[in-house]
Amino acid sequence: MERAELEGRARRLAAAGGRRILGIAGAPGAGKSTLAARLADALGPELAVVVPMDGFHLAQAELVRLGRADRKGAPDTFDAAGYTALLGRLRASGGADASAEAVYAPAFDRSLEEPVAGSIRVDPAVPLVITEGNYLLHDAGPWAQVRALMDEVWFLAPQDGLRVRRLVERHVRHGKEEAYARQWVARSDEANARLVAPGRMRADLVVE
Repeated sequence: MERAELEGRARRLAAAGGRRILGIAGAPGAGKSTLAARLADALGPELAVVVPMDGFHLAQAELVRLGRADRKGAPDTFDAAGYTALLGRLRASGGADASAEAVYAPAFDRSLEEPVAGSIRVDPAVPLVITEGNYLLHDAGPWAQVRALMDEVWFLAPQDGLRVRRLVERHVRHGKEEAYARQWVARSDEANARLVAPGRMRADLVVE
């Protein structure tokens, strides 16, 4: 599907009335954050805002305490219940009610490799929230509640070689040695990609 078609579909969702939530799912390196940002830019801040799932990464200190730091990015290294609760608040807070308050969402700072609370303001008048992340269609544990809170979910499925290359380049860009980045992708990111893959069957749209 062409970019203009995706933008048109997102615009129609924003115009459907009330608060709508569009999810963009896929394996690590699929291009979720890039597409989400492009859609938000195309629609403009009056119509759309991006709230990434990555803001709900557990802090590094907590991952160390739990013994999960060596597989950061796995489903149990996020606050899935917190993410679900935020989606519920976002659904409830949209609309023309002048008394409705803005909702603040966390973001993930890749330069720090840490989540940062209160980074993203979602005004009640903005009709479309675009959320993106690996586990939007994951059906295990608390993640199973996420799908029902979104109006549409798109699954990005680029060619695996391209996706892996993007991942390695991203890790190097953020300070990892190339050999370590390749090892991390093969051991951690690709394990998560295998978990994510079955979600494709539950998506409203698959973008290849």
